[in-house]
Amino acid sequence: MKKRVLFIDRDGTIVKEPPQDYQLDSFNKLEFYPKVMRNLYFIGKNLDFELVMVSNQDGLGTDSFPERTFWPTHDLIMKTLAGEEIVFEEVLIDPSLPEDKSPNRKPGTGMLKKYLSEEYDLENSYVIGDRLTDMELALNLDAKGIWLRNPENADREMLAYHCNLWPVLITDDWDKIAEFLFAGERSAAIRRKTKETDIAVELKLDGTGQSNISTGLGFFDHMLEQIGKHSGMDLTIRVTGDLRVDEHHTVEDTAIALGEALREALGNKRGMERYGYCLPMDDCAASVLLDFGGRPWLVWDAEFFRERIGDVSTEMFFHFFKSLSDSAKMNLNIKAEGTNEHHKIESIFKGLARAIKMAIKRDIYKYELPSTKGTL
Repeated sequence: MKKRVLFIDRDGTIVKEPPQDYQLDSFNKLEFYPKVMRNLYFIGKNLDFELVMVSNQDGLGTDSFPERTFWPTHDLIMKTLAGEEIVFEEVLIDPSLPEDKSPNRKPGTGMLKKYLSEEYDLENSYVIGDRLTDMELALNLDAKGIWLRNPENADREMLAYHCNLWPVLITDDWDKIAEFLFAGERSAAIRRKTKETDIAVELKLDGTGQSNISTGLGFFDHMLEQIGKHSGMDLTIRVTGDLRVDEHHTVEDTAIALGEALREALGNKRGMERYGYCLPMDDCAASVLLDFGGRPWLVWDAEFFRERIGDVSTEMFFHFFKSLSDSAKMNLNIKAEGTNEHHKIESIFKGLARAIKMAIKRDIYKYELPSTKGTL
């Protein structure tokens, strides 16, 4: 069996980055990154990765950064990790400056030549770090990158200059990193094509609520965007439908494709909450009770007194949620009341999104099937 490796940066990843223009050269600057200990321990205990620390330490050994100020704090870091049963196979430190253009300096691979052999499975190995140079190192190793960075503040344009540089995960939470490595990415891509519609759905359950929706129906787009935004899923839906007839097939088939994507992305359902509900909006209140239990069922208690809202017939709302329930194999119990019809249906879609967010929450430390039957 080929060996998999986690190449892990030190400063900004295992310990917090020292203040700008300062090295980690004293004990009072030492602070471990939140939750790094328990998650590295969990990874080491449950997964088959070798841990390798790869760190640039600019000018180490020079007058501006003498070794006597570096090694005491570094040794304390390593002893603390070892005390938590977190063991690194190698610790590789490059002391060069950027202007030296050393092949050993990240993103160069000079220090990592032993890993460029048939003994290692770099395709399924990862570089974890807080800098773009770490993501470039992943590219240079033909490995995958995990960027330890707040995804809302991540400047994705900086990554777009090379299409292969894109990380498989952007997060500032070590819990998310361990979850990703242990249980995998929960995502799906569905293509549904009939004589009436051509639909592509892509979703990532553990996303940031980014949506890209185009169905040809403005109001329907607006409602589907609520699902992405308020569930935290990344959701892309592209639909070409026979709107020259009416919106029926577009709405129905979108629900079917979205349900299939949800069912596929949920995978084995281990560790997930399974259930979720509920939301008010202005004059309206919507209760959306959800169970990803594997059995489709819809209870619908919502009455509309307008024939259309925007470019969608109100009779299609029941049909959307019925098709979604059937396709995703989930229970839905939906009740809504209020006076404003737009608010009423929007509160239902938002309530669905919040119910999904609650139900798909996953805990890898309790990685059990949420059922007494042993199957879902």
